[in-house]
Amino acid sequence: MNELSSTPATRIHRHPERGLHERAALHAVLDEGLVAHVGLSQDGQPFVLPMAYARVGETLYLHGSKASRLVQHLGAGEPVCVTVTLLDGLVFARCAFNHSMNYRSAVVLGRARAVTELVEKRRAFEALVEHVSPGRSSACRPVTDAEANATAVVALSLAEASVKERRGGPLDAAEDLSWPAWAGEVPLRLVAQAPVPAAGVSGELPVPAPRGR
Repeated sequence: MNELSSTPATRIHRHPERGLHERAALHAVLDEGLVAHVGLSQDGQPFVLPMAYARVGETLYLHGSKASRLVQHLGAGEPVCVTVTLLDGLVFARCAFNHSMNYRSAVVLGRARAVTELVEKRRAFEALVEHVSPGRSSACRPVTDAEANATAVVALSLAEASVKERRGGPLDAAEDLSWPAWAGEVPLRLVAQAPVPAAGVSGELPVPAPRGR
């Protein structure tokens, strides 16, 4: 299954030429991002909330407190939309109307399932840690059964998803090309700053390496 399956909900109508249809493109965006925005509707009220996530094969894992109404809603199998966006640059045109952004974004639709089997739950915990900092899970104290039981994990299939990107410079109209304003792209990337150790941490311990862009 190398191609993304187009459905009425995932079909790109605005700038369809920016759509990416390889499943590898979906994996790349999800693997590089760090925060997913999870959208749902509860009692007629829309909510969009940020969550940590991790991809394992064709499954997206999300986790939270068992008391979280968002996690409870997801675990009940209600419809959900998960979006991950990577902002790559600001695009400045000679006309403000044509300003834009360069980005890559993934949208996953479906109904999540609650993960109750302890082995899968532990695998999801490890994936969530490894997604943020590869190699970190081996340095941490293992999660206890009590901690695992106090945390809710939900799994969402990547069967229904779309990917879209914009690259390149501004699209100025021909009549604007002589206007004396700077035009081009200002690239952006997420950069980790110097780590700040917690009290009592030995300076000899290796510092976790965050996933970089």
